[in-house]
Amino acid sequence: MSNESLSTKTSPDATKTHFGFKDVDEQAKEGLVREVFDSVADRYDIMNDVMSMGVHRAWKNSLINTLNPRPNMHLLDVAGGTGDISFRFLEAAKGGFASVCDINAEMLRVGKRRAIERGFSESTEFICGNAESLPVPDKSVDAYTIAFGIRNVTHIDRALAEAYRTLKPGGQFLCLEFSPAVIPLLKKAYEKYSFNIIPKMGELITKDRDSYQYLVESIQKFPEPERFKSMIDKAGFERTSYRKMSAGVVALHRGWRL
Repeated sequence: MSNESLSTKTSPDATKTHFGFKDVDEQAKEGLVREVFDSVADRYDIMNDVMSMGVHRAWKNSLINTLNPRPNMHLLDVAGGTGDISFRFLEAAKGGFASVCDINAEMLRVGKRRAIERGFSESTEFICGNAESLPVPDKSVDAYTIAFGIRNVTHIDRALAEAYRTLKPGGQFLCLEFSPAVIPLLKKAYEKYSFNIIPKMGELITKDRDSYQYLVESIQKFPEPERFKSMIDKAGFERTSYRKMSAGVVALHRGWRL
């Protein structure tokens, strides 16, 4: 993806938001994010393994362990197009059903193919939809997960409100996301790795440096865990908490609709 393809015209009267370190019109961000994931969909999971040195698997397993899947559970996994979280859930639940919702059709295409390959096509559905206005009924799912996706939405508060709306009473919200709150001892080394190495990996593995430059910038723009927890509280969730992992590189947030 070229720098030109990540550019957008701006209107002087439009409300601004961030796209990485760039300021863009709010209405333009959704399309820009879609471009990013269109570009990297086929090699997205491989890139996750390489840039995290495989540690993303442990983070996702921790999410699933916290969720404690049951055979009769219905999971809504948002921004999970390739099925990585949903397939882990189905394996752990030994049953259940997963609705995978993603704004990006290319990511969903990869997820559908993987579901067939792994024998999960009957226990998953793939929905193209926006996290800020989910095509999912009120109080219809037992659990809502979003892993490394909420920092890409334009209005985080709206996505959290939708998570609350779709959960049944007693339902659980889990969000796994990168955090800018890395411990001071490692912060400089982590930022050097993020900004100097990850975009180069993206160029080598996915032929797309710009998308991974955006992704590492978006981490720095995301709220620190305590502030994000307050946003989850404001959305109506109760018994909210978070747990930092890998020296603060990621945080697992949890809340309940009671």
